[in-house]
Amino acid sequence: MSNVNKVILVGNLGKNPELKYTPKGNAVTTLSLATTKNYTKQNGEKVSETCWHKASVWGKRAELCKQFLQKGARVYLEGELQVKSWVDQDGNKKNGTEILVDDIRFLGSGKQEVKPELEEQVH
Repeated sequence: MSNVNKVILVGNLGKNPELKYTPKGNAVTTLSLATTKNYTKQNGEKVSETCWHKASVWGKRAELCKQFLQKGARVYLEGELQVKSWVDQDGNKKNGTEILVDDIRFLGSGKQEVKPELEEQVH
């Protein structure tokens, strides 16, 4: 049996996409995605819990994300969960997770409606 590393999320962007280019000219966009779980406790109290996810989109998809998405936009994404380690400016070791996006779908509330021909380019 093989291993599977797959994440599927539907949520809203917490800030505008951040597009950068690597020294080799590859486009990469970072997304901050919020997913919210709402439920009611046994005592009747309503609870809303938000979880924040960092995601990276590469290539032409990255450029389309920057062009058509903005804070608040609803997106569906699929990808691989990566664990990263780094040392911050103060020399402290940090760990975090990030989703390397394989597929993204624009669900609405972006800068403008995505034309069908562009939607095909995103997938």
